Amino acid sequence: MAEAVKQLAQNRKAWHDYFIEESFEAGIELSGTEVKSIRQGRLNLRDSFVTAQNGQAVLHGLHISPYEQGNIFNKDPIRPRRLLLHKAEIRHMGAEAQRQGYAIVPLRVYLKHGLVKLEIALAKGKKLYDKREVMAEKDAQREIERNWKNAR
Repeated sequence: MAEAVKQLAQNRKAWHDYFIEESFEAGIELSGTEVKSIRQGRLNLRDSFVTAQNGQAVLHGLHISPYEQGNIFNKDPIRPRRLLLHKAEIRHMGAEAQRQGYAIVPLRVYLKHGLVKLEIALAKGKKLYDKREVMAEKDAQREIERNWKNAR
């Protein structure tokens, strides 16, 4: 049976700025009005990051716009939110993030069987020359495909 997955937001800049090494699926601790706002697609992953400390993973910088009919139940749009992961996963990510050049970055937010999920990744930062190398590879691949198409 196919999984019912609806993508709500994606952090495209993460793929540009980092080498993605390992990814995890996490739940997010949210209030009711935040879930309603997320279902409307009113969230922004840009500039968000994850910290793993004291046995907990916390998402910082995720902006969820206030729900219009939420009045007094709305929360702060950029408050830190706890992530729901297994202890072993949190320990593993925390230990890896301590290594120089590694970070835990959110990749995308999606609905899976009606629940809001977050895909996070253990990533190593790219240097400027790495970014140039990736762009050169993409250009070369495009050129090969163009030549292949014209040769037919």
